[in-house]
Amino acid sequence: MSKQNHTLPTDEEHAERMRAVQAEMRARIDAAQSERDLVIVHTGPGKGKSTAAFGMLLRNIGHGRKCVVVQFVKAGDTATERAFGGTPLLTWHRVGDGFTWDTQDRAGDIAAARAGWALALDALRDPDTRFVLLDELNVVLDYEYIPVAEVLAGLRERAPGRHVVITGRGAPPELVECADLVTEMTEIKHPFRSGVKAQVGVEL
Repeated sequence: MSKQNHTLPTDEEHAERMRAVQAEMRARIDAAQSERDLVIVHTGPGKGKSTAAFGMLLRNIGHGRKCVVVQFVKAGDTATERAFGGTPLLTWHRVGDGFTWDTQDRAGDIAAARAGWALALDALRDPDTRFVLLDELNVVLDYEYIPVAEVLAGLRERAPGRHVVITGRGAPPELVECADLVTEMTEIKHPFRSGVKAQVGVEL
């Protein structure tokens, strides 16, 4: 296969293109005048769903906003939680006992999910909380530990003034439809499939 010739634009062509892009972006910014609370979903089989959400968490803390994290499924102390430790603006709850293939206890997993959802509802109703991260809630919904309709009702009835981020693979279609922003992480390549174990600072 022959390599196609690619001619770089001239400086004037580049400047003209950027002027057009600038005009388009300014028009979009001027048109976007409304402001409201968002439901944000990070889903898909790829890595980075929780990591992206933690970046948003850090940003909200930087703005001086009270934040709540409820971690479903995941068990044990995490480096991420320790990194945020001592921040007075943040309340962190871990309610999981580990991945479902490890617990082998559906009743216990449902009870843990229920406990986490009760904490989530408290955060959603708290008028002072501005950012709520429900980590791995999609997994809970995918396994039908909590009805999707119940979660959607809780999101609709939340107090005004907070963004909600929900992570985990397998987000149900009803949640995707309800959300304002949905990002699907797609796995292209992962070292685990080549026999490489989880790495400190990457997964752990």
